[in-house]
Amino acid sequence: MKKRNLGILQSNATIIAFIQRILDICIIVGSLVLAVLLQEQPWLLQHTTAALLAVFIFHFTCELDNLYISWRGLSIYKELKKTTSHWAISAATLFLSVNFFAPQYLNPEGLQFKWFLIALVGLLIYRIALRLVLRLLRTQGINTRSVVVVGAGNVGQRLASSIISHSSFGLVFGGYYDDIVPENKLTAAQTIGDLEQLVVDCKEGGIDRVYIALPPQAHERSKWLVSELADSTASVYIVPDVFTYQLLHARSDVIMGIPTISIYDSPIDGSNAIIKRVEDILLSVVILLLISPILIGLAIAVKVTSKGPIFFKQNRYGIDGKPIEVWKFRSMNVMENGATVTQATKNDKRFTPIGQFIRKTSLDELPQFINVLQGNMSIVGPRPHAVVHNEQYRKLVDGYMLRHKVKPGITGWAQVNGWRGETDTLDKMEKRIEFDLEYIRNWSLLLDLKIVFLTIFKGFINKNAY
Repeated sequence: MKKRNLGILQSNATIIAFIQRILDICIIVGSLVLAVLLQEQPWLLQHTTAALLAVFIFHFTCELDNLYISWRGLSIYKELKKTTSHWAISAATLFLSVNFFAPQYLNPEGLQFKWFLIALVGLLIYRIALRLVLRLLRTQGINTRSVVVVGAGNVGQRLASSIISHSSFGLVFGGYYDDIVPENKLTAAQTIGDLEQLVVDCKEGGIDRVYIALPPQAHERSKWLVSELADSTASVYIVPDVFTYQLLHARSDVIMGIPTISIYDSPIDGSNAIIKRVEDILLSVVILLLISPILIGLAIAVKVTSKGPIFFKQNRYGIDGKPIEVWKFRSMNVMENGATVTQATKNDKRFTPIGQFIRKTSLDELPQFINVLQGNMSIVGPRPHAVVHNEQYRKLVDGYMLRHKVKPGITGWAQVNGWRGETDTLDKMEKRIEFDLEYIRNWSLLLDLKIVFLTIFKGFINKNAY
């Protein structure tokens, strides 16, 4: 007999997810109807075709990215961000195709923008309203789930605390089950019984979800419990002890039916990578156009004040540790790019006549917008270090190489918080890495724009830069 590959069961689409699919269709089509009315135009066959194409593209991308899942316990911000990005991608794909192949298809001017804006507002508002309605129902005891936590250790306590503090998620914490009585009095008082008692209680009914948060050394006990709970109607969840690790950006995945959890990953993936790249291209093109006179002036100044090339290209580590060449205006009489790279210090004798000025004001970094257009760098990200310094500090600072999970940037979270310039002590480098990893964990388009804004006022000149 052929052995069945059981894999991991995928939860069936809920009624709420079905309603969301229908509402999305209604809003996308209805918003085009409204936009056409506002333009005082008759409804034509081409409008019907455009609406159907938009619905198809939007639902296709949403299904790929699992937008229609149960968002119980998950961030509303993340749901709204996903919705926005998918509608933006869908509308952009449709509008660019129409404007290229049939420029008169969605006229007059302004119809496309009104459709995009009305639909976006509708898609976001009803999701917020749905969350509020569900929250209200759950406070009334409707659409709730009774849950218990197996294991009253650190992981179990953190999970229970999160469940209790977010009652709007509709999860009602019933207590702990553990073979060992906890030392903490409050936790001990919330402990209902041991694992054998849990099996009895689950078989009698009344418990909807069981979260197993036992330590790794209790593997055999966990295995026994899972087997016993198969004879109950409770949904069983395994909670891995990810708190032991220095999480960067955790996500789950399934490989041929085997569940895996990534603990060192990048948030800039999928639709986020598209958003980040569009941001880089648009901003770098605009900035390069604005600063082109400055670039020309600096190039002439570098050339006439010292011998050597205008640009200094130094090897750095890019995303995933792949080598890249970073462009700078040459500020020194040396071109160190090998096994020994000495960091610039105050009143460094290697500076050219204008070298210290352009270093202190970060004007030497401006050619890196070319690196951004090439795709080697991003406008915002951890600052790239010389290869020799990477090899030095990766042995001294925990998690140092994790900063290479995203593209290096011209400016970054560490720089706008004052951690730039010479790192003459290990503490300074550790602090810089701390801010770099914080940026990666919390990345968003708004955070990038905030860093760009702060750079204008506090990122160019710094007492530590020379």
